[in-house]
Amino acid sequence: MVCLCLAAPMFAQDMEPRRWTHLPVGTNAADLTYVYTTGDIHVEPALQIEDAELDLHSGTPAYHRYFGLGDMTARADVQLPIQSGRWHGLLAGVPRTVTRDGLGDPRVRLSLNFAGAPALEAEPFQEYIRNHDVRTTAGVGLAVRLPFGEYDDDKLINLGDHRFEFQTQMGVVHTRGPWSFELTGSLFLFTENDDFFNGNRLEKDPLYAIQGHVVRTFDGGFWVSAGASYGWGGETEINGVGNDDIRSNLLYGVLAGFSIFSLQGFRAGYIRQEALNNVGADVHNLVVGWGTRF
Repeated sequence: MVCLCLAAPMFAQDMEPRRWTHLPVGTNAADLTYVYTTGDIHVEPALQIEDAELDLHSGTPAYHRYFGLGDMTARADVQLPIQSGRWHGLLAGVPRTVTRDGLGDPRVRLSLNFAGAPALEAEPFQEYIRNHDVRTTAGVGLAVRLPFGEYDDDKLINLGDHRFEFQTQMGVVHTRGPWSFELTGSLFLFTENDDFFNGNRLEKDPLYAIQGHVVRTFDGGFWVSAGASYGWGGETEINGVGNDDIRSNLLYGVLAGFSIFSLQGFRAGYIRQEALNNVGADVHNLVVGWGTRF
């Protein structure tokens, strides 16, 4: 099992199938995911930015650990994005190009499957799966994005956000033979950035998101998923003045993975992000990754 989580640029919303996967306690996993993002960015007309385009390369190594918490299965994740981006557009009618390279904001997550996923070692786990062809798992999680990414208050565009982001999650997975149906709701909370561009103070309202996935597994370790996510909210304020930039974004895509040997796997996919109002990003994301368990 390997994790794939895409956090969309300029929008906290993410897509992650198999987020609540049940594995034996004591399992460790490491993976490396590459995402190429390209498309258009839409901002408020008052900023005098037009025809803005984005090309972003992201490489993210990650580590995952499954462990028991009482008789329940818990999981800890650490992700460290490294990014290289190019933004191009018209600022007050003048062509401008900006490039940024470096570390994005790291992300840590702790989740707990509180129903349908007992904490089991490898052999009892295999027996449990064989005897529960139809099962339902429910879980909760908390992810925190840490303000350690590249940031300069003299620049409007940065790889880091210079603030904490907290994402609370609740999800349910119903598995019926080779099919799984997943539904996850998320609430994103943001701390204040008191060192925003040119010494200003930036605040952001909570953002809400819901995502669903259908996953089909096949013999030989191959799986494919199709999913969609909708997010809304997240209006920003600068020095207490609202920017009228409530977000409404739709993400959808397909992902597939397959195992090589017994403990390694590859996956690839495509995710489309669309802004449903006049602010946000209309981008295409191509994803490839490798992972291993130990």
